[in-house]
Amino acid sequence: MSAPKHTFSLGCAVLTVSDTRTFENDTSGALLAQLLTADGHRLVAREIAKDDRFEIRAIVSRWIAEDAIDVILTTGGTGFTGRDTTPEAVAPLIEKTIDGFGELFRAISFEEIGTSTIQSRAIGGLSNSTLIFCLPGSTGACRTGWEKILRSQLDVNHEPCNFVELIPRFDEA
Repeated sequence: MSAPKHTFSLGCAVLTVSDTRTFENDTSGALLAQLLTADGHRLVAREIAKDDRFEIRAIVSRWIAEDAIDVILTTGGTGFTGRDTTPEAVAPLIEKTIDGFGELFRAISFEEIGTSTIQSRAIGGLSNSTLIFCLPGSTGACRTGWEKILRSQLDVNHEPCNFVELIPRFDEA
């Protein structure tokens, strides 16, 4: 077994999208904050936004411009109701999509919730060297996304490859 390369702490921001959640009852945002810090990353920002595409887009845009934020995680607003607009809010900001994130999330979710996973519009992408992942609003979906995908991809020691080792090359022309 090879020794770990080293640790690398990423600056992360968590945005909960909901018309009803507050910091007191936001279990999904709290879980993401807990999981990412437990894995050695830094929680740089955490906010709650209404299900409003322009409010969501404004917050994510601001975070994309902040040098201290390497990863943005959103939770909520990825379903099919009229108020679910997180993908529409975030997609115009994405320079490169990470198609495999949504595909893998739904494949893993299928094992947990069956065909209901088809209602998830989880997306991932890259903008201004900032990784963005939009997860569904349930605590279970956030746990799945972090523990089964993001934890390893945001760990510099994960092999054969991970996002962390690519960060220095995001700005290459």
